[in-house]
Amino acid sequence: MLDGKTAIVTGAGGGLGRAHALYLASKGAKILVNDVTVDAAERIAQEVRDSGGTALAYAASVTDDAAIEAMVSAALQAWGHIDILVNNAGILRDKSFAKMTIADFRTVVDVHLMGAAICSKAVWEPMRQRGFGRIVMTTSSSGLYGNFGQANYGAAKMALVGLMQTLAIEGEKYGIRVNCLAPTAATGMTEGVLDAASLKMLAPERVSPALLALVGDDAPTRSILCAGAGHFAAANITLTHGAYVGIAADAGEQVVARWDEIKDRDQEIVPTYGFVQAEREVEAAKAVG
Repeated sequence: MLDGKTAIVTGAGGGLGRAHALYLASKGAKILVNDVTVDAAERIAQEVRDSGGTALAYAASVTDDAAIEAMVSAALQAWGHIDILVNNAGILRDKSFAKMTIADFRTVVDVHLMGAAICSKAVWEPMRQRGFGRIVMTTSSSGLYGNFGQANYGAAKMALVGLMQTLAIEGEKYGIRVNCLAPTAATGMTEGVLDAASLKMLAPERVSPALLALVGDDAPTRSILCAGAGHFAAANITLTHGAYVGIAADAGEQVVARWDEIKDRDQEIVPTYGFVQAEREVEAAKAVG
């Protein structure tokens, strides 16, 4: 299904990135394998080639603007176009927030969020000019729902959802579709967290098929696809119907008193853009004069 397509997979020197690279190659895509080390990138690129695919290796940190620009130029020189970017590179620096240093927080945000922004920016203009592009951000349940000891990781991962939402809107008229993948996989980042039986079920290879839905010609845009152990589900950022309480002196008390009504999910929606919230709020205010 991906014959003729080219893809960059970041952080592909092992774990989930390796599984992504091999899977996309198996579907016909040419793969640029990115990793921070030359040996890791070349090892996986050779693995792709050994399996009958086409691959280049490129060592670069996703936080290095100039190196990523050079990487994208290398892909364009080799293949003429870039169709797919999978922002997979990431690190962990897990600690409770009380014990976490700001340096640990900043490093994780830099790799996950800024790394994805840098890589997406580097491919954006080539994709825009060609009128086609597929970008996948790697979010996480830790960002969507929280997880103890991962304030830095969770913040970065939820930020990627916000980046995805806006890039999808901006890229729509240029044929660029942007989505998020929220994987659960047994990798070096999860080693020691789960038992052996669970780790086996959560093999990275069981996540990668999710990519086909997110990078193909008929891919959606602004979707969050959760994948693990061969199970797939969609997550959404929703907005409840809410309640209008006005601007009287007791507005705060009214919010407290009507909390259950405000949170009621019976009529919740998935907004098509951020300004939907403001539109709804103004409409509610106008309705009462």
